[in-house]
Amino acid sequence: MSQPRKPRYRTSNWKQYNASLKARGSLTVWLDKGMCWFATASGKRGRSRKFSDAAIQFCLTLKNLFGLALRQTTGLAESVLHLCGLAWPVPDFSTLCRRQLDLNVQVPYTRSQAGLHLLVDSTGIKFLGEGEWKCKKHGPERRRQWRKLHIGIDAQTLQVRAICVTS
Repeated sequence: MSQPRKPRYRTSNWKQYNASLKARGSLTVWLDKGMCWFATASGKRGRSRKFSDAAIQFCLTLKNLFGLALRQTTGLAESVLHLCGLAWPVPDFSTLCRRQLDLNVQVPYTRSQAGLHLLVDSTGIKFLGEGEWKCKKHGPERRRQWRKLHIGIDAQTLQVRAICVTS
């Protein structure tokens, strides 16, 4: 028995439809010109850092957002800064690689006025696992590692308030 055909919706307003398709591909980036792009002197011995944590975090955010390699990230950051009309230098990939290991990211949150209603959820994450077809064919590997991720979310603002990873 054949299945019924799916209903087909005809586009009646092509101008609006084309504008909506164009809007899907638009990219808006806000950069504060007062942002501290260069690092301040630490006062310690040795050469101080050239770029601030905000500059490194900006580049790594682009990296994670678009799923790029570090060298591609530097190219994208250069073009974004050029389009914004800013003549700031961009950290090279080795600086990004080195600084991403010890970068302290400050996640802003709004303090709740009343009591906090915390929603807690847990899920398992598999590390070092191959595809399921390999496990079916050759049997499960002994090195499979699972971690449990616990997330606490504020019920009012839906902001992540706590994260804990356990074995």
